[in-house]
Amino acid sequence: MGKNDVIELKITGMTLRGDGIAHHGGMLVFVPGVCLGDEIKALVLKVKPKYAFAKCLEVTRPSAQRIDPQCGVFPKCGGCAFRCMSYAAELALKQHETAEVLRRIGKIELEPELILGAENHERYRNKALLPVAEIDGRVRAGFYARHSHRVVPHDDCCLQPELFGQLVQAICQWAEETKCSVYDERTGRGLLRHIYLRSAQNCMQVLVCLVINGRDVPRADILIARMRAVSSAVKGVLLNHNVADTNVVLGEEETLLWGQNFITEQLCGLAFKLSAQSFFQVNAQQTEKLYMLAGEFAQLSGSENLLDLYCGTGTIGLSMAQRCAALVGVEVVPQAIEDACENAENNGIENARFICADAAEAAAKLQAEAWRPDVVLVDPPRKGCSPTLLESIAKMQPQRIVYISCDPATLARDLQILQELGYTVRRIRPVDMFPRTGHVECVALIEKA
Repeated sequence: MGKNDVIELKITGMTLRGDGIAHHGGMLVFVPGVCLGDEIKALVLKVKPKYAFAKCLEVTRPSAQRIDPQCGVFPKCGGCAFRCMSYAAELALKQHETAEVLRRIGKIELEPELILGAENHERYRNKALLPVAEIDGRVRAGFYARHSHRVVPHDDCCLQPELFGQLVQAICQWAEETKCSVYDERTGRGLLRHIYLRSAQNCMQVLVCLVINGRDVPRADILIARMRAVSSAVKGVLLNHNVADTNVVLGEEETLLWGQNFITEQLCGLAFKLSAQSFFQVNAQQTEKLYMLAGEFAQLSGSENLLDLYCGTGTIGLSMAQRCAALVGVEVVPQAIEDACENAENNGIENARFICADAAEAAAKLQAEAWRPDVVLVDPPRKGCSPTLLESIAKMQPQRIVYISCDPATLARDLQILQELGYTVRRIRPVDMFPRTGHVECVALIEKA
């Protein structure tokens, strides 16, 4: 088997990234955009010593799991992994792969509970961050192709509200009419880099933000008028200034062009202020289910101290505040801590305080204060928790740890460390926060042995 060979394959497995797995000549072959059971003709793109990558040219015999992806840019776009697969098959795959990762990496033999699926697996995203490019003389926004920074133009993603597509089209038209230049990352020149949209779906509010390589945009008055004309749900129009030659999308400085620089979302009976930089889960319906599950695992009776590490704007900890004696939230982003304090005040929650610090640093500080949590909640980024942080948590001797993870691999690694530190994994349940994508969230309950 060599590069550019056309081969026949049967897909016998899938990865969480959405790649089909086949075998050919004793080698593994990975193929995106296919389903378990598909028989295909594929073009070999790259050959390594033990595995190869290929592209599907034709499905010669479709799997029973295959459905119409109903998207004109799948699988060119790097967003969705499972658009051609039934949702039931996607959930089964995520359930199986989560269990396999936990066993293989963490030596966790506890079988995960049934994955918590989504009622709506379309139009669920409340946030979009779209790169902009000039293509064939037109200003277009879309998504990066897999493993590249090549923009695949797409106005209306099926995972996002239809309103987002209308706003994107209006922004691109404004950019063309006003001769607003488009950023070219090869040269570092051009103005418009990304379109950033954030919605509060339960409150029907939208924030529009343009990420620019400069200080101002041409005819901001026209831009504002167009955004307001598209929908009365638009509550603010902002510029985010990012002049750095970097892959980091958002800069630190913002300018408010019109309206307000935040929106308010209702979640778990509470109101949360969301700025452009605030972390907030992208699927509000599934977030409520996730938080209810975390609250169930926390088993709060009203007398416990709750420590919320990586608290962001305080959403998950505040959702449990009425069921604990005291809540301490920890986050390293200053703006998020400001939002968390304001969210607590706006919701009349008086038993919460928030610390702006690294999670490991804050854990050590609280230990020095002799403040001991009964329950620790951790919701780290994809890289998981550092061994130092896990050791700091164990030294505080909480009775329970509730771990929310967006990567089963790092969860498995951290659970193994916690078991070595004297804790036992009691429950694990996957939650499908991001249907149609190669991501799965998990909630784990770990108790002091």
